[in-house]
Formats: sequence, structure tokens, C-alpha cells
Amino acid sequence: MATELLQIDPPELRFVFELKKQSSSLVQLGNRTDHYIAFKVKTTSPKKYCVRPNIGIIKPNEKCDFTVTMQAQRIAPPDMQCKDKFLIQTTVAPFGATEEDITYNMFVKDSGRLIEEKKLRVVLISPSSSPVLLPVNGDMKLDTSKEIDVQKDRVLSGVENIPPRTVPEEVKGLEPIKETKEDRAEGNTVPIQTENVGDMKAAKDDVQLSLDNESEELKSKLGIMDSKLREVTGIIIKLNEERRRNTEEKDSLKKELELLKREINKKRTQGGFPFLFVCMVALISVAVGYYIHS
Repeated sequence: MATELLQIDPPELRFVFELKKQSSSLVQLGNRTDHYIAFKVKTTSPKKYCVRPNIGIIKPNEKCDFTVTMQAQRIAPPDMQCKDKFLIQTTVAPFGATEEDITYNMFVKDSGRLIEEKKLRVVLISPSSSPVLLPVNGDMKLDTSKEIDVQKDRVLSGVENIPPRTVPEEVKGLEPIKETKEDRAEGNTVPIQTENVGDMKAAKDDVQLSLDNESEELKSKLGIMDSKLREVTGIIIKLNEERRRNTEEKDSLKKELELLKREINKKRTQGGFPFLFVCMVALISVAVGYYIHS
């Protein structure tokens, strides 16, 4: 298939970052084909984000939205730089498929299916860029030009949270962040930036994503092997049961044969000469006596 399965808008996830507050970002997926498309959303930090829905079906030439919510954070990342990434996997689904028809094997690369993957990076927006109050003729007025710019930015980026109109006092002291005793006790220390830290974190995220994919593929293969093992175990149990029945029938036949032999030997021992033998002897005696007397 020459064209991409989905059109992703926006190409990155943008969040208005405020300490101890949640923030959401909206992503729209557009089906550019004449097929039913199944999608799945993954992230390198599953405990930090909530994706709804994280799987779905998009009908031909239609669109679907999913929302990513970033949980409230206690500390701000250095320089407002976030290394988290999201992965959107897409594949062609059977015609008329629904979300209930989506299985894990649909996104396994070894299955031979066409699977497209798109990575989205996370961009943090400082709330200091929100509209502020300006004094006009002694009265506090909103700076409408900045408000319009922020609204446009919110529409283009898909950010659902509306930035506050005033800058909170707790936000003014975000940069630089000073480490406190409580943060040291809880392990919430601010990492020191070096020249290669960003590259190392990016490589670590890629490795983590690759490990997650390999782990899911391994789980799928283990599940298939487990089902086959159960089938083989069932066959072995059936064969053992049949062998047990055959052994019981064989033993029963042996016992009946032994009983029959015993009865025959008993009759021979108790009966003396057979009746037919006695009759033959009597006939021969009669014939000999008649021949002598004649």
C-alpha cells in the first residue's frame, strides 16, 4: 500500500505544564484508505499518562479522536524538555470490524500483516505564555492579542486545557528549581544536564519501546505455545485412558481363560472315563461275544 494508512494531527503532543495539575492533549486520526483501520497507542511512560481510547477502529475515509492526559507532576523537567514518546500502531482490519474484534496478534510484526508505526514526541508549554492583565487607564484589562494567539495555538495543537489568565505565584519560581530536603528524602532530585544526557535519554526511550514490543511479542508466542501444550496434554491423557482400558480388558480376558481351563480340568478329573469311550467299549464287547458264539 503506497499511501499511509492514517493522517495524524497534530504531529506532536503539546501539554500546558503546571505543577500539581493535570493537562490533556487531543489527537485526531484520519483514515486515508478505503479499508477499516485498527489502531493502538503505546507510550514509554504508561504510569505518567492516561490514553482514552488506546485502541479503536476507524471506518474508511472517517476520523477518530483520542485524548492523552498527563498526570499531575510535582517537579518540572529541566528546561521544560520532555523525552517521553508515544507510538501509534495501525493495521488493516477486516471489513465491518469493531473494537471487540481487535486482538493483540493484529499488531504482531511476525504475523505477516502490514503494520505502520508513527512516533509522537511530547512538547511542554509554559503557562507563562498565557494572557495576562495589563493596566489601561487605571483599570486592569486583558491583553487580547496574546489571548488570540494562545487560542489559535490551542486549536492547532489540540490542547484541551485552557491556560489560566493570570500567572500563579507558584509558577513564577519554576526556573531554576532548587532541590529541597523533602525532595532529597523522597528521591525527587532534579537530574543534571550534560551535553550527552539528551541523546542518552532518547536512546534509552527507543530501547525501552523496543523492549516493550519484544516483550509483547514474546508473551504472544508463549500464549500460543501454552495453548498447544494444553492440546498435547489432553491427547496424552486420552491415550493413557485408552491404554488403561485395554489393559483392564486384557486382564479380564486372562482371568476368564484361566477360569475356563480350571473348569475343564475339574470335569476331566471328576468324570473318570468319558461316556462315549464306555459306549464304544460296550459295543466292541458285544460284537466280539456275538462273533465267538456264532
